[in-house]
Amino acid sequence: MSAAVAAAAAAALANRRNNSPSATTANKNNYNTNQHYLSYSTRPPRHNRYEMQKRHDWNTFSQYLKSRHHHLHPPPSMRRCSGSHVLDFLKYLDQFGETKVHNISCKYYGETHSTACSCPLKQAWSSLEAVVGRLRVAFEEHGGAPETNPFGSPAVWLYLREVKECQAKARGLGFGC
Repeated sequence: MSAAVAAAAAAALANRRNNSPSATTANKNNYNTNQHYLSYSTRPPRHNRYEMQKRHDWNTFSQYLKSRHHHLHPPPSMRRCSGSHVLDFLKYLDQFGETKVHNISCKYYGETHSTACSCPLKQAWSSLEAVVGRLRVAFEEHGGAPETNPFGSPAVWLYLREVKECQAKARGLGFGC
């Protein structure tokens, strides 16, 4: 048998296999899978949750600056923000918190799951820390210099540490307050 005849026979056999119902399904699935893969690569990337939250935090902080400081003087630009602006913002966020933080005079002070008191709800320190981290990145993405980043100021990190320690102690976790 010549090489040409052998090649034609092999091609016919392969064609017969590809036309069987199971092979056709497999080929269609491979094609669809590859096409599906290619369609993802041509779409613009969607923002993930972190990016959306970072944008939301940035917009919230910008709006906070505009609304809180307009009555005294024009609001500071982002590049003129200081650690004190950030601290004011973090304290402002406490009104939207959902974490019960017992006052030192509360009979439930030091208990983990007691909610039967009138102690305030505050932002959890971990939430505040996450907001500061995202805003620190956003500040630099918007052209701010790392050395002038108000979200990385020592006062902000000291405040976050104090909040963490006080909240831990109020829940009986043994940090100094």
